[in-house]
Amino acid sequence: QVQLVESGGGFVQSGGSLRLSCDASKIRNSIRVMGWYRQAPGKQRELVASITIAGTINYADSVMGRFTISRDNAKSTVFLQMNSLKPEDTAVYYCHVQLLFSNLQYWGQGTQVTVSS
Repeated sequence: QVQLVESGGGFVQSGGSLRLSCDASKIRNSIRVMGWYRQAPGKQRELVASITIAGTINYADSVMGRFTISRDNAKSTVFLQMNSLKPEDTAVYYCHVQLLFSNLQYWGQGTQVTVSS
């Protein structure tokens, strides 16, 4: 059963922008943290950005100043605005949700982001 619905990936040239969206409205429990991870070929999955229900934001050093995460709590949706994209940003991006009152977490199916040089 799909709990997270991602959209917005694609192909872009270096310096371009993309906006990812993740709809978590099918999750009925309160969400503590929403975020984005990415995994490039041959590499481990890594945190890109996260935002808590209180609005506390965390970014990976590699995307600081270029990516912006935001959250619509009323719609249980999280966004990732990616600007000044670089070829090294190429990866499959996964939406991630951590619930508020349990250790349960959900992952999206992943969306491909490809940045050409």
